[in-house]
Amino acid sequence: MFKKILVPLDGSKIAEGIVPRVEWLAKIHDAEVTLIRVALAHTFPGMDPVQHQVNVVREAEEYLAKVEANLKSVGVKVKSVVRYGHDAQEIVDHARDRDFDLIAMSTHGRTGLTQFVLGSVANKIIHTATAPILLCRVC
Repeated sequence: MFKKILVPLDGSKIAEGIVPRVEWLAKIHDAEVTLIRVALAHTFPGMDPVQHQVNVVREAEEYLAKVEANLKSVGVKVKSVVRYGHDAQEIVDHARDRDFDLIAMSTHGRTGLTQFVLGSVANKIIHTATAPILLCRVC
């Protein structure tokens, strides 16, 4: 039985493809959902790195607030968290530190050279997380 479900989102429609499945799981298990987005600011010389970090985190919070509101409107217990750092590591650390029962996420389904070059957050999470993972390929 799942009581705490972690849902990593990156702001893309593909990542949001897991939301209907999470909604269903949360309702049948009476689970609490935590939406997580990892923010990392890449700065260029001459930019204020602190202000850029603040902007990236604020944007992530605003995005998650919208998804959170949609889930709350259909009766799902949900909260959001933004972590700053490298995506896969922050997601795995958050899941481990807070004893989540499930990590539910979408994947782009990249294979071959594209996955090798770009890497895959889902792949990194699969190989390092200790919680069960529900992975849904969305095209």
